[in-house]
Amino acid sequence: MSDPALDRLRNWNADVGIVLGSGLNVLVSAADSANSVGYSEFPELPKPSVPGHTGRFVLGNIGSTRVLFAQGRVHLYEGHTARQVTGGIRILAAAGIKRLILTNAAGVANQNFSPGSWMMISDHLNLTGTTPLLGSAQFLDLTETYSKKWRAEFSRAAKAENITLYEGVYAGLLGPQYETPAEVRMLRSLGADAIGMSTVLEAIQARALGLEVAGFSCLTNWAAGIGSENLSHEEVLETGKAAAKTFSHLLDASL
Repeated sequence: MSDPALDRLRNWNADVGIVLGSGLNVLVSAADSANSVGYSEFPELPKPSVPGHTGRFVLGNIGSTRVLFAQGRVHLYEGHTARQVTGGIRILAAAGIKRLILTNAAGVANQNFSPGSWMMISDHLNLTGTTPLLGSAQFLDLTETYSKKWRAEFSRAAKAENITLYEGVYAGLLGPQYETPAEVRMLRSLGADAIGMSTVLEAIQARALGLEVAGFSCLTNWAAGIGSENLSHEEVLETGKAAAKTFSHLLDASL
C-alpha cells in the first residue's frame, strides 16, 4: 500500500468515509473540498472505466465533520475480482475511518417507491456469486450489516427535514446487462426493493474490518418490466445528479 498517499488520507483525521455511486459526484462539489488523492497513487486500486466514476479520494467536510469521499468505484463486470473491487474500502479503513456510507444508483423493483427518490438499505441480497472474503476462513456475522442505530438517526433527520427516504432491501448482481422482466419478478419475490451492480461486496468487506455501515440507493429508474422506458446508463447519471442535492441535504442534517 502506498505510504505517502495513505498518509495524506490519514492526516485528514476523518471519521466518516463515503463511497459515491453513478451520477453522485456532485456531492463532492457540495462539500467543502480541501484536497484529493488519485486512485492511481495506489497501485493495488484498478482505475474505474465507467462514466460517472472519477477515481479519486477527496478530503472534504460536511458541516463540521471531516469526510473522505471515494469518488467512483470499480465493479465486477469490468473484469475485476471481489478483492479488487473492495480495495478502496480497505484503504479507507487503513486511513482511520470508523463509519462508512455506501451509495449507489439502483433500479426500483418495489412499485410503492418512486424513481428520483432515495432508499436507505436495511439489508441486502448478495447475488454476485462471490465475496471479498474468498480464500479465507473468516466466518462473518452479517445479521446487522447496515447499522440499525445509524439508520434510526438518518430516519429521524429525514423526517425532520421532510425528505422522502424509503427503507428496503438491495439486491446486488453481477451486471453489466440490466435484468430481464422475469428476473425482476424473481428478485421482487425474494424481497428485493431495489436492484444494482455494486455495494454488497463493499458492505461485506467493511463489516469484516469492523466499520459501522450505512447504505443508500438513489432510485434512478423503474426496473425492467415495470416502466415503459428502455433502460440506459445516461438516464441513471442524470437522475443521480438531480437527486444528489436531496442526499446532500440529508447528510448536512445527519453528520
